[in-house]
Amino acid sequence: MMKNRDHRLTLWLLIPVLLVLIAYVLYPSLRTFLESMNTKEGVGLGNYEDFFTQESKTNLEALWNSVYISLLSVLASAIIGVPLAFIFNRYDFPGRGFFSTAAIMPIVLPSLVGVMAFMFLYGETGLVPNAIKDLFHLDEVPFKIGGVSGILIVHAYTMYVYFYMTVSAAINKIDPSLEEAAHNLGAGRFSVFWKVTFPLLTPAIVAASLLVFMISMASFSAPFLLAGGFRVLSLQIYFSKINGDMEVAATQSVILSIVSISFLLFMRWYQNRKDYRMASKGIGAHRSEVKNPFMKWMLVATGIIGVLILLLPHFTILLLSLVPDGTWTWQTYPSVFNVENYRLLFEDPNIFKPLKNSLILSFIATAGNLVFGVLTSYLLVKRRFVGKGFVDVLVMIPWALPATVIGMNLIFAFNEPSIFSFGNILVGTFWILPLAYFVRHIPLVVRSTNAALEQLDDSIEEAARSLGAKWFYTFRKVILPIIMPGVLAGTLLAFVESVGEFPTSVLLYTISNRPISIEIMNQLRMFNMGQAAAYGMIQITLIAVVLLISNKVFGVKAEKSLS
Repeated sequence: MMKNRDHRLTLWLLIPVLLVLIAYVLYPSLRTFLESMNTKEGVGLGNYEDFFTQESKTNLEALWNSVYISLLSVLASAIIGVPLAFIFNRYDFPGRGFFSTAAIMPIVLPSLVGVMAFMFLYGETGLVPNAIKDLFHLDEVPFKIGGVSGILIVHAYTMYVYFYMTVSAAINKIDPSLEEAAHNLGAGRFSVFWKVTFPLLTPAIVAASLLVFMISMASFSAPFLLAGGFRVLSLQIYFSKINGDMEVAATQSVILSIVSISFLLFMRWYQNRKDYRMASKGIGAHRSEVKNPFMKWMLVATGIIGVLILLLPHFTILLLSLVPDGTWTWQTYPSVFNVENYRLLFEDPNIFKPLKNSLILSFIATAGNLVFGVLTSYLLVKRRFVGKGFVDVLVMIPWALPATVIGMNLIFAFNEPSIFSFGNILVGTFWILPLAYFVRHIPLVVRSTNAALEQLDDSIEEAARSLGAKWFYTFRKVILPIIMPGVLAGTLLAFVESVGEFPTSVLLYTISNRPISIEIMNQLRMFNMGQAAAYGMIQITLIAVVLLISNKVFGVKAEKSLS
């Protein structure tokens, strides 16, 4: 009898999960693929032939640029993030705790705000190049970022954090006795690292590589503002959409999806070739005190310089947010500072509206992610049913697809009435953006909740049920309180990502529901640098507060959601 009730319960929980995944993940992807098959001659592969054979080779060049920029971004981020993880987790020196905390500061910069900060800092009219020019009485600025190098610099700055956090977590789980045993057997430092330490770090490095590659392939803000004619596929999709070439945009979206998913499968295959588990229990990394005075203070000096470089973009946005619009025009440096931009932001309803929109849109999407993510995770971890692997794949598709592709998928799926939109056209309405944010961030909540549920002993739920408690009561009173830290880690991260989301917003927004990221872009186009920076500071503050709550109040670190 109990078994039959469990089967019915599983079915009743599975039906809404499958409906949501089919309606808003699978169906839009299929609609995009079908759209890509439409040609002037009828249904066929003509668009794909044009993509690879057109004389201009524009699309092929954009595809190659996207792939090699992403690979270089993975390499650059690893070169910065992995050594930092070793230094801060293996060695103890003055200021180590502060430096290790500062190392994750780039994560509070939304993509568009980060690129804007780098433009103001290191662009042709940037503060740093012009300061060097004036200091040394040069005729021209000594350098400026832009093009491929500019994109790579921004990517390395914003994405090394993923390597730093995942590798740090892995290092702290390694049993030091394994390395000590290798040393005692005569192995040198390099041999111990290559034969013992590096294999144990492989899962973390693969996870970070996947994350950075996916984010880089989907990168829109840096190419949009810094490319200077350099083409990447995410931008090509946007240009095709605004030019009305929807079949071409669909084709580009499908190819970008294939490349991203192929890299995902390759890295998963590489990771699964060997077993990287430790036979002994990890007792945490042991940090060695740096006793050499020269090395100790060299590390401290390097840490101070590093922190200054890391915080410069944040300070730049803060500084520019205090510059009233219209007071910095032909001057090399701003000379007037006050809180006028913030006063207007909170007093003028039109200026405040994008902030209000962002909060409402993000709250609606995140509330949906919370409910759906917990339900889906419970099914995947605690229930047995046919097709569980299929459901798991559907859940992870939004993580594998670039944000521009998800935006295009929703355009093709809901630009006409359908059963999944309850007979309404969603494109061009308020609801398309929260739907996009919801779909985009499904994996964040599901993955963080999975980690919490996998640690929960099944006997706890069974005990409550055997005492007569209904399933919903057991779930609400017993299971949910235990897994809440993991649930909130993913939920808060989903909210943070929604507040800063730009690529899907730029494809789907309307004038009435434009979020902060779109308003920043509009203010930059009108050269209202101060107001754009004020919006950016609001975004940074919101993200920082949410991450602080996640870390301090609920006792979970944001990096656990990413690892």
